[in-house]
Order: sequence, then structure tokens, then C-alpha cells
Amino acid sequence: MPTDGKKSAKQREELDKKVEDFKEKFKTDGDHLVHHVFPSKILELEDIYQSLHVKDAATYHTDLNIPVPDPVLFYNNDTSEPSQPDRKRKKLEHNNDDKVEDIAGTKVQILPNGPVPCNKRLAVLADQIKPYIQELIDHANILKMWITLLIPKIEDGNNFGVSVQEDTLGEARQVESEAASYLDQISRYYITRAKLVSKVAKYPHLDDYRQSVRELDEKEFISIRLISCELRNHYASLHDIILKNMEKIKKPKNDNAHQNLY
Repeated sequence: MPTDGKKSAKQREELDKKVEDFKEKFKTDGDHLVHHVFPSKILELEDIYQSLHVKDAATYHTDLNIPVPDPVLFYNNDTSEPSQPDRKRKKLEHNNDDKVEDIAGTKVQILPNGPVPCNKRLAVLADQIKPYIQELIDHANILKMWITLLIPKIEDGNNFGVSVQEDTLGEARQVESEAASYLDQISRYYITRAKLVSKVAKYPHLDDYRQSVRELDEKEFISIRLISCELRNHYASLHDIILKNMEKIKKPKNDNAHQNLY
């Protein structure tokens, strides 16, 4: 029985050491992010932002490979109202012009020029910016844990440094939330464009639907450009606020209780 007690105590010590190593790793990673990773990300995103010009937005839409079919003309010398079988025959002849395939019990129209591709140029831009969004989410999460682990135990008096930590923690949370919304924004573009393209396929004679796809593509280009700017700004603001208050963030309890946050 004593042997089991010693073994249990040893296991607790090993677990405690692993947890402490885990915490120390966050402290090291947070410091490395602020001093080394953030400056490089700011410059990389600035280069991307400067390479995307508003005047180029109109060049980022692609024409759809959905042709406008020739109008179907019906000739009827008889001015009288056609009979019910004639109506059905004309409707059937018109429908035969469209290629329709039954896929999993659903009637799907087969377009003459094959599948309609997505906007490849915008897809490349989205694929370029998404890793930066995902990295910012991870970096903001690391910062949150870093600052949280630096918060001292709750005591009376001289809590100004803790308030600095909490304000910085709130900034990191907001950055993480906004970065996650950028991913939703990109995915919504593809869904919205698919719905508009399906309208073009259903009503190929209506040019307004085609124009709406072009407008959506231009809007998405501007959106991606704005996202690159916002990502840069998030990195810059976090880098700035942490460097200005590094002493209070790392050592919130000291004699200098009247130092300003900014």
C-alpha cells in the first residue's frame, strides 16, 4: 500500500511538471510571436495589400460559359386557341431541346458547354489569404493563453497592471473573433455566386443575372483586398499595444501603479 502511495505521488509530480512545461512553452511562444513573428507578418501582408489595386477590380470577373440559346418560335396560322394536346406537344418539343439528366432522383439540366468553373483568379487570391487568416486566429489564441498565464493571483490593491493585461486580453479575443468571420465571408461568396450562376443557367436570356455575377466578383476582390489590410492592422495593433505595455503585461505587480495604458 505505501508503494502505491509513493507511485501515485510520483505520478502527480510528473503531471505537475508537464503542466508547468506546458505553461512555460506558452510564455516562450508568446514572447517569440511579439518580437519576431508579428513584424514579419505585418510586412508580408503590407506587400499583399499594396499589390491589390482597386482599379484592377473590373479585371477580376470572368465571363460565364453559359450561352444564350436561340429563341423558340411557334408558327400557328390558326388564330383560334390551340387545343390541349397541341399545347402539350409544343411544351414537349421545347423541353426536348434541353438536355436533362436524372441524378439521384433529381432532374439536372446538362449545360451545352459543360460545367461552369468558379472564378479561378479570385480562388487563387482566396487561397493566398486564407493561411494568413488561420495563422492570425492561432496567434491570437496563443497570445490569450500567454497573457492569461501571466495574470497574478487576485489580491487587494495595485491592480493597475492586471487591468492592462485584461485590456490586452480583450483585444486579442476581438482579433480572433474578427479573423474567424473573414473565413465565413469567403465561404459565403462561393455560395452566393453558385446561386446566381444557377439563375443564369435557368434564365440565360436575362442579362441582369450575368451582370450580378460580375458585380459579385468585383465586390469579392475588394473584400479580399480589405481583408489583407485588416489582417495587417490587427497584427500591427497587437504588436504595438503589447510592446508599449510589455513591462506591465509581464510584471503587473510593481510600485509604478500610475503608468498609463497607452
